[in-house]
Amino acid sequence: MSRALVEQRRLHYRGREFHFVSYDGVPANPKQGRPATGPAWWLMSSGKRWEVMPFYPGRDEAELDLAFTAWLDEHAFPASTANRD
Repeated sequence: MSRALVEQRRLHYRGREFHFVSYDGVPANPKQGRPATGPAWWLMSSGKRWEVMPFYPGRDEAELDLAFTAWLDEHAFPASTANRD
């Protein structure tokens, strides 16, 4: 089985820098009751990580940045984007 290369993206958005890292999927572990996961992009911050979206190698960088900013608007800045008049 070939291993996907880890990719990283740093994105400056709304005056902050965000660090996204891709990780391989993990096989299921029935003993621990954990399902298999596919390769995904994760947001890294303060020693923690949050799953953002599936990872597809070779995705266009501009498209990726748009997807990351949409995720940030929904998850990191929800109060500032909700109910704008």
